[in-house]
Amino acid sequence: LRGAGVPVAGLWAYEAIRVAARRPRVRVDTDHRTIPAEVNLIGPAVHLDKGCYRGQETVARVHNLGRPPRRLVLLHLDGVSTDQPPAAGTPVTLDDRTVGFVGTAVHHYELGQIALAVVKRNVPEDARLMIGNIATAIDPD
Repeated sequence: LRGAGVPVAGLWAYEAIRVAARRPRVRVDTDHRTIPAEVNLIGPAVHLDKGCYRGQETVARVHNLGRPPRRLVLLHLDGVSTDQPPAAGTPVTLDDRTVGFVGTAVHHYELGQIALAVVKRNVPEDARLMIGNIATAIDPD
């Protein structure tokens, strides 16, 4: 691969690019209740026309209704409160009410501190969320 004109990069760079692209990593950006539609894995990970499999009813119901109970979002962290990103699994709150959890949090070379989080569907796009004492904003794109 080195000879193919692809620059060599480390794991931190890979993780930062993965988070910026909103690509979840199973068991880090998901929990035991996560269904594929919540984290945009219907296309690459689930075949909707194939035979029976565990969880098929839940996947089909959410696919047909089009509204999973939670969604994966990209958060922009303020970067002023601390230089250490929050740990995976840290609660995300809105008005002192837990509305989700943080998955991967990284420092991106252009975007600064960013993180993937799974939050409740009804959290507004313009909400000012908190992760501990770190203020965050949802990336609307």
